[in-house]
Amino acid sequence: MGKHWRKKGGKGTKGRLGIRRQAGQGWDEIVKENEQWERYYKEQKIVETDEEFAQMKKSFQDPLPVTFRITGSRRHVKDIADFFTSKIVPDMKKIAENTDTKPPSVLTWYPQNLAYQIDLPKRVIKKDPAYAPVQGFLVAENEVGNLSRQEAVSMIPPLFLDVKPSHYVLDMCAAPGSKTAQLIEALNSSENDELPTGFVIANDSDYRRSYMLVHQIKRLNSPNYVVVNHDAQMFPKVRLEKEGPYIKFDRILCDVPCSGDGTFRKNFPIWNDWRVGNGIGLHRLQLNILLRGIQLLRPGGRLVYSTCSLNPIEDEAVVAAALRKFSDKIRTVDCKGEFPTLIRRKGLESWKVFNKNFELQEEGSEDVAETMFPPKAEELADLHLENCMRIYPQDQNTGGFFITVIEKLEGSGNKRSLPEEGEEEREGPSSKKQKVEEDEDSEDTPISAPVVEEAPVKKQRLPLDANEEPFSYIESDQEELVKCWNFYEISDEFPKDCTMVRNATGEPMRSIYFTAPVIKKIIQCNEEKLKLIYSGVKLFVSQKNVDCPWRIQNDSVAVVKNYMPKTRQLVGNMKLFKILLEESYPSVELLKQADVDPDFVEAIEKAPEGSCFLNINRGAGDEELLLPMWKGKVHLNLMVDKHEKAELLYRFFGVNQAALQKQKKVAETEKDEEKADEQDNSVASA
Repeated sequence: MGKHWRKKGGKGTKGRLGIRRQAGQGWDEIVKENEQWERYYKEQKIVETDEEFAQMKKSFQDPLPVTFRITGSRRHVKDIADFFTSKIVPDMKKIAENTDTKPPSVLTWYPQNLAYQIDLPKRVIKKDPAYAPVQGFLVAENEVGNLSRQEAVSMIPPLFLDVKPSHYVLDMCAAPGSKTAQLIEALNSSENDELPTGFVIANDSDYRRSYMLVHQIKRLNSPNYVVVNHDAQMFPKVRLEKEGPYIKFDRILCDVPCSGDGTFRKNFPIWNDWRVGNGIGLHRLQLNILLRGIQLLRPGGRLVYSTCSLNPIEDEAVVAAALRKFSDKIRTVDCKGEFPTLIRRKGLESWKVFNKNFELQEEGSEDVAETMFPPKAEELADLHLENCMRIYPQDQNTGGFFITVIEKLEGSGNKRSLPEEGEEEREGPSSKKQKVEEDEDSEDTPISAPVVEEAPVKKQRLPLDANEEPFSYIESDQEELVKCWNFYEISDEFPKDCTMVRNATGEPMRSIYFTAPVIKKIIQCNEEKLKLIYSGVKLFVSQKNVDCPWRIQNDSVAVVKNYMPKTRQLVGNMKLFKILLEESYPSVELLKQADVDPDFVEAIEKAPEGSCFLNINRGAGDEELLLPMWKGKVHLNLMVDKHEKAELLYRFFGVNQAALQKQKKVAETEKDEEKADEQDNSVASA
């Protein structure tokens, strides 16, 4: 979602969210009370009784449980889930028997039971030695992208979008990226690693946060997304052909910036900082983003509007204003039949409006926007605000959240294209107000000028791996690429014209990336309009070799494996696999002496130098493990990073590499001390 609101400038901390703790102040020292918040929500009657309000408040004051979801292909997620339930859960059940805790439980509303909840605070799992195996599992699997540590309510909005591999998807306020990752996973959910025909455009208005977003989703190794940096209120139109029509999206997520009171359980400073004015200040921004999203949605398409706030000014009031604006073109969707075990409350149909001084307002007031007021009685039947969903912490031990599913009705425009005639692209702030007045109902033009006009971009300190070089596509018959196509025998069915480099020369130097064909169209047809941040997976990486100076990167093995014959695949067993994970650059002679897989040794001795693949024989029904390997004159090496090696060792062989390295270090230290003692003794005896 977008970042929480904070007041800019001024002294002190009043009205600022996400501030740093004072030196020496722990989270537990923050007083989890806010008299204004309590009065405000009691006035809004978001629950029926004072007793239930007290229960809700108590839930907000309690620590948030640890939740995570398993990611990847169907066979892969089964592997990870089986490991967790067979190895980790039994240990936690034993701990639960001797303590006043619960063992991990499945989030029953999450598809295929692939999300789990551990009813312990994060700090307990991290610090208590008894939970070291759990912490080790979470860290290792999260590091390589096998699971996502994500708050339970944050998982809900992407589920209601029901993304398919053919969908065009827009995430308007994407950073930090956990929901975007869900969208990309759903897009890549086809069997046998088939390349999706759809895509995800992940947008965030904050330049630096856009790179945080890249860090979160890059590990998914999908060639079907692009990260961009725009004000969501004015998100530009996108073409797939140079002179073609502008497209509309099948699915749009509007997880907008909000005051964040639904996150009390993890963002403790909000207890101190919450004010009535927070939601008032965000209302127009939220509405503008939603209206722009609806404009970009295709007929029959689905949009999810969500916030991590329970404030009706940020929630139902925004939805009601959009429904009035588009009247017969959109509707809220009744989702009671979807994810039936998820406990959700109906949306509010009435609420009170206060100004920043907490004074009750009537319609016509100049202190607040007209769109903040609840609908009149005669409007309610048409708006169906009861279809909005409120998630309360006391119902399923979660945070608070608001979700509404909106559908654009058939017959309200072209399926996936925006009309061009008479529609001009709005460029500068000076033309915004005039254009709005001329064409307020255009399906293309943003409905109103942004709440905050874009300021000149300041140069910010970016992550070390950030790349601001251009996206330069290479011709498929380029000399270096031809070497790769021929060496790896990659078939012509593979989209060979979709490789690119990220450097000023436009020539292959260190890395060659691959994007899906539809992403290439987006980049090339909109490069002057879209502020591109990141796209693509590494396909080839430079490696000195006589036959082919490029090796296939592990990131793209799943993308390219269906287009290669098995001539460079070497089959190995699990005993061999363990040696290759534990040893760096083992020699062929070492493997021969170990005598764990004579067939593999015979095959590797005959294989030419360079890049090849290790296919682990695990048996029918198990996930295929195909990993890149490099064969030198004497040695060979699995070309996977240290985090993935550690995860594979832990999952398949129960070897905790971190602990192993620690033991080795202790043994080496003891050996050095013994040697020093021997030298001291020899000197003394002399």
